[in-house]
Amino acid sequence: MITLENRNIVRALFSQGKSKKEISRILEIDPKSVRSILNGEIDEACSRKDTKAVDPDLLREVLKNTGGYIQRAYEILTEEHKIDIAYSTLTRLVRKNGLLGNKDLSRHFSVGDVPGEEMQQDTSTYHIKLGDKSYRLIASGLYMRYSKMRYIKFYPYFNRFVMKCFFHEALTFWGYAAGRCVIDNTNLAVLHGTGKEAVFHPEMIQFAKPFGFEWFAHEKGHANRKAGKERNFWTVETNFLAGRTFLNMADLNSQAFAWATDRYARRPQARTRLIPVALFENEKPYLVKLPLALPPPCRALERGTDQHGYVAVNANYYWIPGKSRPNTKIIEYEKKIKIYPENETPIEYDLPDWTVRNAKYSPKGVDTNPYGEPRNLKKSCVEEEQKLRNLGQATAEYLDFVKSPASGIRHKPKFIRGLYALTKKLALPLWCVVVERALKYRFTSMESLLKVSTLALTNSGASSADWPCDDLFGKDYENRPAYREGCFSQENPLGHYEDSLNEKKEEK
Repeated sequence: MITLENRNIVRALFSQGKSKKEISRILEIDPKSVRSILNGEIDEACSRKDTKAVDPDLLREVLKNTGGYIQRAYEILTEEHKIDIAYSTLTRLVRKNGLLGNKDLSRHFSVGDVPGEEMQQDTSTYHIKLGDKSYRLIASGLYMRYSKMRYIKFYPYFNRFVMKCFFHEALTFWGYAAGRCVIDNTNLAVLHGTGKEAVFHPEMIQFAKPFGFEWFAHEKGHANRKAGKERNFWTVETNFLAGRTFLNMADLNSQAFAWATDRYARRPQARTRLIPVALFENEKPYLVKLPLALPPPCRALERGTDQHGYVAVNANYYWIPGKSRPNTKIIEYEKKIKIYPENETPIEYDLPDWTVRNAKYSPKGVDTNPYGEPRNLKKSCVEEEQKLRNLGQATAEYLDFVKSPASGIRHKPKFIRGLYALTKKLALPLWCVVVERALKYRFTSMESLLKVSTLALTNSGASSADWPCDDLFGKDYENRPAYREGCFSQENPLGHYEDSLNEKKEEK
């Protein structure tokens, strides 16, 4: 844009006898612009006209849903609303409409990016909604300083064992590791001391040896020493978590894996326009290549067996074979456990979701109670009661009386099972007579019901043939499931019985 001062200078030089080309060369202005100024066509500065427009209400709503994060809002506008707009244009519109305030930036100490030299790890806490509930989860992230590759995963808790599982998963996915890992002064890796005086735990030193890296703790209060990792958490909060919904922990980690290793890794960086995947390919010769097979992290546990044959691991119970109650050795992995009972075959169980508590697990098809059921075990009668209620309204009313306190029956489930057994012996019309009289006179003993059935059958003068079973099951009894299953059963051969009868006749 040509300022008013330059336009006045062009007119003054032309009045002094300078040619248009000479004025253009002196002021470094296009000759066409010089001619336009002298002809009076350009008297005012040209104002910029936006070629792309976004509805301010839509932009305000998207920014509200994403927590005010422009980068995530840009993704939603271009992908979901199909608005063709440049990111720089979007940021200018946000500033122009005053939707976000300007933030002050301060300078920090910078460390050079050397290929294959350093990676950074840290954790951060987030409150994330999974389904209908909100949980406090811990995000662990690993960051390659040179190539800017990232790996994140969320956990309900984070201890030394989980930390080793995370490193194993991330580094085996990449297949490479940097020579140094920068962490804060967490007690998960540091035994005592801080910064340069930090002494690392022998268990973590031994864990890092197969991967070919060493631990490095920054000075206390100098979190900017791993600024790349801190920035990674800011990107997770402003870009990944903003505007996304998650069903459960598996869905959350699945989306986080796809976002970190594919979407974000293939996107050019804001300032350098470098792509992390391409940089990682160039960095591989300087990294430590991992062996083909590294054993997954595990930890040994020792648990006692309770009186029912279960051992407790992570608030759940797992059955082991045998009749004694010895102390059992358990090897825990990230997603499964292996139990080694004494003088028994080892058993392997898959660990359930972290929200499952107080659940019991046993191998399929194995009787976990070899001693049988206790004599005082209360058996359920739900299935028998449902079948009885299907016999008619009178039976349902009599069951309501039996289950009420007015009946005075002490063992109600046992009595209901006895009623169901009695219906198997009586035809449906006879049972209807019995249950109607029982309901009328409030019978509460099985002997009374048997007497009523005998009297009803005697007084009517009918035989058992007069009470057809077709009324109970219907005339199409051949279509019953039990009858159809019997059609496929193999009949026992009776030939040897006939031979034995013939032999007895011959002996006589």
